[in-house]
Amino acid sequence: MRARFTLRKIVATVILTVLIWVWADLALDEELTVSNARLTVAKSVNPSLWITISGQTWTPLQKIVLRGSARKVADVRQRINEGRFIPEFYFNPEREKMASPGEYPLDVAKYLNGDDKISQLGLSVVSADPNVVNVSVVELQKKQVAVRCFDDGQNPLKAASIEPAQVEAYVPVEREGTALEAKVVLNRREIEQARLSPIEKIPYVELAPGQTRESPTRVKISLPVEGQRLQEYLITNVRLGFSLSANMQGKYKIELINPEAVMGTVAIRSTPEAKRAYDNMRYHVILEIDDSDKDSKGEELRRDLTYNFPPEFVRKDEIILNQTPVQAKFRLTSLAPATTELPKPP
Repeated sequence: MRARFTLRKIVATVILTVLIWVWADLALDEELTVSNARLTVAKSVNPSLWITISGQTWTPLQKIVLRGSARKVADVRQRINEGRFIPEFYFNPEREKMASPGEYPLDVAKYLNGDDKISQLGLSVVSADPNVVNVSVVELQKKQVAVRCFDDGQNPLKAASIEPAQVEAYVPVEREGTALEAKVVLNRREIEQARLSPIEKIPYVELAPGQTRESPTRVKISLPVEGQRLQEYLITNVRLGFSLSANMQGKYKIELINPEAVMGTVAIRSTPEAKRAYDNMRYHVILEIDDSDKDSKGEELRRDLTYNFPPEFVRKDEIILNQTPVQAKFRLTSLAPATTELPKPP
């Protein structure tokens, strides 16, 4: 009987010890620093409000210090290492009673402590860096704006038709006249498609660089077909330029073997504006001389000319070559180094 009592006492002691250690583990708080987090304006914000955090739609948080039990901290650390926890948090101005136009300071740590993502972790936020950010709330107004078409380099495109030509969009109240514009951007593939059949796109208003607001209305864009857009022209009195490195300049003479072909005429297809710009280029064609050409030892060399089209019209596909590229034939002749005669002694 006494042995049985002793055994029960030992078992009870072990269980109590284990419970004490478990309680101690749960009661002991640890801290975890999370880096490279971000606070982003929620997309569910009222569309008539333009919300920015420190001037942008999101702001980086260099670090967030979390605190909780060792077990909870270990769990979050494992989630981060496995990529199951993304430290991105969404700002809802209505939750902070910041839905009226104005400027507001936001206590980041306090705000994050009320965030659902933090609550689900079972942790609390001790501090954040930065700990205070500025929230700006601007009222937008729904207005009719004209739709303009651009390529992906932000160069304007002349559209054959845009339907509808105007859409409703939220813009800053003070915008009027030509500032009321919604953009449609087409990449090269879309440009080619729009020349064959209308393409649907969603216009957007640029509130500030990198900050946009989409219109709820889709538009159909048609671009002029190539034949209607570009005309045939012949450039005469072609001016030739040479391109060579500093290692070659002043050391070699370039002898052009077929000047009539090189500086004869250049056939192009372009818009009238692109043709005028090409006419005014300093050089119409350029012959590029490579450093390795010096090893030719006076033998005839051949190289396709580079057609010096105005870059802004090339980007808009408003000028193209309408002939086979001309191949220049040339030789390099080494020039004797200049010598300076020293004065003879008297």
